Amino acid sequence: MSEAWAELEPFEVSASLAQKNRLVSLNGGAAAGPFDMLRTRILQQAASNGWKRIALVSPHSACGKTTTAANLIFSFGRQSDLRTLFLDLDLRRQGLAKVLGLQCDGNMGLVLKGQKSFAEHGRRYGENVAVGLNSGVVENASEILQSSQTRVVLDELQEDYEPGIMILDMPPLIGTDDNFGFLGNVDCALLLAEAERSTVEQVDIAERQLSELTNVMGIVLNKSHYTDGAYGYGYGYA
Repeated sequence: MSEAWAELEPFEVSASLAQKNRLVSLNGGAAAGPFDMLRTRILQQAASNGWKRIALVSPHSACGKTTTAANLIFSFGRQSDLRTLFLDLDLRRQGLAKVLGLQCDGNMGLVLKGQKSFAEHGRRYGENVAVGLNSGVVENASEILQSSQTRVVLDELQEDYEPGIMILDMPPLIGTDDNFGFLGNVDCALLLAEAERSTVEQVDIAERQLSELTNVMGIVLNKSHYTDGAYGYGYGYA
């Protein structure tokens, strides 16, 4: 483990919290199957296209995006030959910190503004996954995400921590302009929709918007009762 990674404060998640917050990927096995499969497909697409920065985006709130991101932390944690950096850039809510049951001092807004180092703020799961969290709502989220300083900080994180993959949990597309000025900083976006709630029109509009801003890696359908396998999600190429 490099010195930069070793300095990050480690964290663990209890079995009781994992059960409460649907973190089914924590201990691997059959329950983790859908997230391990999603991890593998993300890595295949990333390797084929040379992508390193991947945004997770949903058309609207409550699509299961943050729960998916949290489960992917544990799936990527089992990919021991790969370093992965997860950043919660949905700055208008606590998000990943709440799902993971973690208290944090500060937020990613401070890191992006250069007011706090990631070494002080970031947390580490195992030896190969690092996360950046939010303690609450960040003011001026849109302006922070769209700033040139944010691009500088992302480049510095890439250089200092050398992640093979950087996954960015972004706000929903509907309701804010947070994504529109930011997605030029990523290589691609993965769109997560909710079965039986996200309409075809919403998904189509979201996909078109994303395609104007970055590459669309694919679409994940959460909470689906009709899949091509045994799991409650579906995946398709955009």
